[in-house]
Order: sequence, then C-alpha cells, then structure tokens
Amino acid sequence: MRRQDNDIYASAPLRRLRDAQARVLAPELQRCFGTHALLLGVAADEVPPALPMLGNWVRLHLDGDRYAGDLRAAVDQPLPFMADAFDLVLLRHALEVSPVSSALLGDVLRVLAPGGVLALTGVHPVSGWSPWLRWHARGRTLKLQLPLQLERVLRHAGMDIELARRVGRGWPGLPATSTASGNALGGGYVLLARKRRRLATPLRIKPVTLPVPAPGRLSPGTRPNPALQTTGDT
Repeated sequence: MRRQDNDIYASAPLRRLRDAQARVLAPELQRCFGTHALLLGVAADEVPPALPMLGNWVRLHLDGDRYAGDLRAAVDQPLPFMADAFDLVLLRHALEVSPVSSALLGDVLRVLAPGGVLALTGVHPVSGWSPWLRWHARGRTLKLQLPLQLERVLRHAGMDIELARRVGRGWPGLPATSTASGNALGGGYVLLARKRRRLATPLRIKPVTLPVPAPGRLSPGTRPNPALQTTGDT
C-alpha cells in the first residue's frame, strides 16, 4: 500500500502542535463573519473551527499532486473558485507540503474577499522542529515558510497583519509541562492577516448646463440662482 505523503502530520508531536495552534487562533477567528469559508490542510480528517457567524465551509486537503475533500482538483491548476468567494481562508500547514506553494498563496489571496481573513499555520523553520520534521519526512521536500517573509509578501499583496506568534513546544520531545500556547521559541507559528477593502473611486461631477425658467414662470418669492448657467437670453 502506498505510504501517504502527509502521514507525519498525524504523528503525536505534530497533533499536539496543531492543537496548540488551533487554541491560539480560536478566539481570533470568533470575530470572523460572512457566508463562506475555505479550510485547506494536510490531513483528510481536518475539522473546521466552530464559528457561530460563519458556518458554510469547503474542506480540502493536499494529497500528493491533487486536492481532495469536498472536491478534487490538480494542485498545479488555480483553485476552482471565483474571485472574492470566501470571507475566511484557513491554511493549516498547507504551504509546507504544496509543490506550488507560491502559486497557492497567490491564488488564496485571489479567492479571499476584501475585508476577509487569512489564517496560516506552520512549522517554524528556525526551531528544533525543523530538523526533526525533515528527518521524519524521509527525503520528501518540505517548504518550511519563514513567518517574517510571509508577512512581507502579504503586506505587499494588500493585507494587514493582525496576529503573528510562535506557539507550541520548542522541541517535539519536551515534556507536557512546556506546552504553553504562546512561546517565543515555539516550534510552530500562527499568522492572521486581513485583506484590505477596495477604496471607492469618487466620480468627477461634470457641470451640466440647465435652463432657467423665465421670471414669470417661477413661484412667488423665488429667485434664480446666479450660479446656474442659462441656455439662452432671459
């Protein structure tokens, strides 16, 4: 039977890290509202957070060179959704395993509606988790993302960063007493960004020449505004 590429994310250490990331994001995501949300993760059992103001989820996970879940599609093709389709997009470690991580991030920003929220989680490349993860990946290429670099990319793309934090244990083998959700040396990170709304462009008002009624046709006490232009002799 073929070994699943993302089995490592079902391991006990990474499940604990993913739980820590979910705990940090939970209160932040409670403020999200809208009609549709997209969850893109690395495991078939991905469960979206319970958000009372946002209940319509599309759930996908990366399975080799394709997306699986509520629909199937090739990863080297754009996400099969219209632009501005989602009010929330949650990427759980997806950029690490995607063979087209840069294109995926750009396409996620395309389908995120103005004012919508993008939530990212991942393994921090500058941590004790990085060599552990690469060793257990057994030669598979993983693209660990540096949060500071992601922040620069997102800001350049018109996103406002609302949360950037390292979380979880500093090393997969540390005892349970060091599982604080926020940890300056944590092995994982969470990143929350909001897409700026488009500014409305004011229309230039073009002066229009209006006819001024003859004085005999005005109501008693009415005087013509001298700012109005006339179309002919009065």
